[in-house]
Amino acid sequence: MYENVTYDEYDIAEPKADSLIHSIRSFGYELSTAIADLIDNSITAKAKNVWVNFFWNGAASWIAIKDDGIGMTQKELIKAMTLGSKNPLLLRPANDLGRFGLGLKTATFSQCKQLTVGTKLKGENLVVRCWDLDYVSDCRQWRLLKQGSNNLEKEALEGLDQGTLVVWDKLDRVVDEEVKVDDDRAHGLFLEKASIVKKHLAMVFHRFLEGPNPLKIWFNDKLVSPWNPFLIDLKATELLTVEPLFINGKRIEVRPYVLPHHSKMSQEEHAYGAGTKGWNAHQGFYVYRNKRMLVAGDWLGLGFQKEEHYKLARIQIDIPNNLDQEWSIDVKKSKARPPQNIRQDLKRIAKLTRDRASNIYRHRGKIVSRTSGAEFIYLWQQSAKHGKISYKINREHPLVRECNNSIKGNQTLETLLKMLEETIPIPMILLNYSEQSDNIKGPFEDEPPKELNAVLENSLKALLNQGLMISDIKKRLIAMEPFDLYKEYVIARCEEFEEENK
Repeated sequence: MYENVTYDEYDIAEPKADSLIHSIRSFGYELSTAIADLIDNSITAKAKNVWVNFFWNGAASWIAIKDDGIGMTQKELIKAMTLGSKNPLLLRPANDLGRFGLGLKTATFSQCKQLTVGTKLKGENLVVRCWDLDYVSDCRQWRLLKQGSNNLEKEALEGLDQGTLVVWDKLDRVVDEEVKVDDDRAHGLFLEKASIVKKHLAMVFHRFLEGPNPLKIWFNDKLVSPWNPFLIDLKATELLTVEPLFINGKRIEVRPYVLPHHSKMSQEEHAYGAGTKGWNAHQGFYVYRNKRMLVAGDWLGLGFQKEEHYKLARIQIDIPNNLDQEWSIDVKKSKARPPQNIRQDLKRIAKLTRDRASNIYRHRGKIVSRTSGAEFIYLWQQSAKHGKISYKINREHPLVRECNNSIKGNQTLETLLKMLEETIPIPMILLNYSEQSDNIKGPFEDEPPKELNAVLENSLKALLNQGLMISDIKKRLIAMEPFDLYKEYVIARCEEFEEENK
């Protein structure tokens, strides 16, 4: 259509350098996603080590990201520093984590106003280029400087035959431009941001940090340990059916996991599984592109909500880098939306995983009891009247019956039970459970053994008073809350009691 257009039939509408370079500062990066975007380049450059360092110096604080990858020629560096240096429509190598040719620049400018890159190939000299937004604003031209940060030498590539060093100065989006070096509060916030970045890198790149010949990320000189959201090293973690799905003939793989109930984990394992945002926030799909995590726990707009009883459901999706357009991958590589033709499959997989997770969450500890040959005995019963739900104490519970029998004709017990039922602090319980469910104390959890033993002894005697044999009492107790959680202890104590009273 435009093959024969002549110069008098068009105009060159070149963007103003000072306007555009400041406009791209608003892509919506967080500090964590910005630094992760730079590490993508290190991985593509076949780095074995990446060093991330935060240096506090008040308003002059700076950040450095260094790798031992293959480095770049001068021509490659200038291209890398050019906005839109790659056409996102072109095919990429399978291991390429980039897409738009914007990440280095947009990620950097979202956080600071000066970007200096030093790089060298094996056996070659260091090549340096620098963008300084203040300078571009003054000259109003795309002037890429050949010298940059004074901090480049402080974090130089000494000891490395090859590699690339990125230095961020003028961190106006990270620290206040007026802050003093001795401002303890600002220094604390800077360190807190650094800690968040470290945790984010442990999550996003965990598959690169695991296994044989792993990538090593050093954060302020300390090795970053991977955070695997699927807790695959725990025996109680369930991997459901792995499903391949196809989009335009290209394969993606879906691996649904159901994590263990917290009673099946140590405190350390449970704290690890909570990740950076807590158990509730980390449920959902985890989308990976070439092993790099893009989405960390999201139901992908499929109509599901994050709810407490589904928090054990986490589903891994692996997609190749030639499906970016179909998955609506953004420049920041932090969002993804599944194509229409696989949404129903993902809904089906999500529902099955959520149902399994809900069953484990709700019924852990009661399945064994219900197969023990005795009907499960609840202390509390739920009832509904006129559309309203209420909770009542089970008057047929053996302990309640024993108390009633011992004080026949006295209404004090019934009055007390009624008051307990009518004053349950349900709003407070719901609030605490939604905000910090993992901190809710379980039955006799952390209590001295004598507390549990005293309640068990009284329950055992109450059942004896009702004319039951020890063998029947044993079955009753392990089918009764909260003794169903301490089955072995209850059986052992019943046998001891029988020996003592022969």
